[in-house]
Amino acid sequence: MSSASTATPAKHAFERRVEGVKSPKNDINALILDYLTMEGYPNAAARFSKEANLPPLQDTSDIETRQEIQNCIHSGNIQAAIETLNEYDPEILDEDNALHFSLLRLQLVELIRACNASGGDITPALKFATEQLGPRASTNRLFLDDLETTMALLLFSPDKLEPQLAALLDPGLRREAADKVNKAMLEKQSIRRDAAIRQLVKMRAWAENAAREKGTSLPDRLDIGLKGDEPSNQPWRTYSSENGHEPMMTT
Repeated sequence: MSSASTATPAKHAFERRVEGVKSPKNDINALILDYLTMEGYPNAAARFSKEANLPPLQDTSDIETRQEIQNCIHSGNIQAAIETLNEYDPEILDEDNALHFSLLRLQLVELIRACNASGGDITPALKFATEQLGPRASTNRLFLDDLETTMALLLFSPDKLEPQLAALLDPGLRREAADKVNKAMLEKQSIRRDAAIRQLVKMRAWAENAAREKGTSLPDRLDIGLKGDEPSNQPWRTYSSENGHEPMMTT
């Protein structure tokens, strides 16, 4: 009587080499704290800083403001996000016309979304577009193209939109705007725009591609190590999940 083999497949030599490399715990902790701080998780950053015996990287109030603005954008309350950002530092939007226009366009999208949901009057959306986006779009061709595309949402049923228009109603547009605002605020504070782990992920992908192009022997698939099933394998996700907004996208 025979049975299927349950032997564990032999590991690739590269995988055995990787397992032999142990990163210092302090370096890992510093990387996690950097992520929690840069991405805007004040409670998690404060807790982890204390538990890891590391000094805070930024004042909690600044992290809380960035988190508040991101949460407003994720929930579609763009007006509140703009007002809070202007209270924090009005120069951010004054000096970045593209960012300001992208937020106003997103606000227009939310107005159109509300009109479509209620089947009601589109006058508020038309008025907002005319008063807030029209003057800006008239001086920039890219802005004008974006405005014209957005206004097309008023002409079609939400369930019959072409992919280009449907993308405007996708939550991804909110995430993109929130990320841009977060980076702009960090840059204004003379801080890196991205968490260090984002740069490490990009560097790792570049290194793998370069190695494969040169014919280096590698496994068919290299797990990036950020999508394990166990929360203990993803400490930044464990802590960030306590703060109520989107986790980091690594692709």
